[in-house]
Amino acid sequence: MAQSLLKGIEGIFIPVTDPRASAKWYEEKLGCRPLFVEEEAVTMRISDESNTVICLVRVENHQPMSFPENRFGVGKYYNFLSVNIEAAHQLITERGVMVTPIDEFGSTKVLTFFDPDGNPLGMCQY
Repeated sequence: MAQSLLKGIEGIFIPVTDPRASAKWYEEKLGCRPLFVEEEAVTMRISDESNTVICLVRVENHQPMSFPENRFGVGKYYNFLSVNIEAAHQLITERGVMVTPIDEFGSTKVLTFFDPDGNPLGMCQY
């Protein structure tokens, strides 16, 4: 087996209609912290403990991200890791985020939530 050339995810790019408005939502609802604010994009650190950033990129004619139909049952591109998915589910629900119930697959728990542009995003806990 060849040695992996990859060691993690640096950035995730999410299409949005208004980067600054979306950044406010990601900060208030999820606790992300803005790093770079530009007219066409806002880059945010997902947590102080992570090197992973999300970049909210302004797009013309926005359509929410849509994962192609499949038999595996996945409907989103990204899953963020959670320390306590039950507490996270309760908190984002209280904050008015549209979120699905938690699904369990053995010891893995997952949920899907939606940003203001209707982009489906996932959260999971092993």
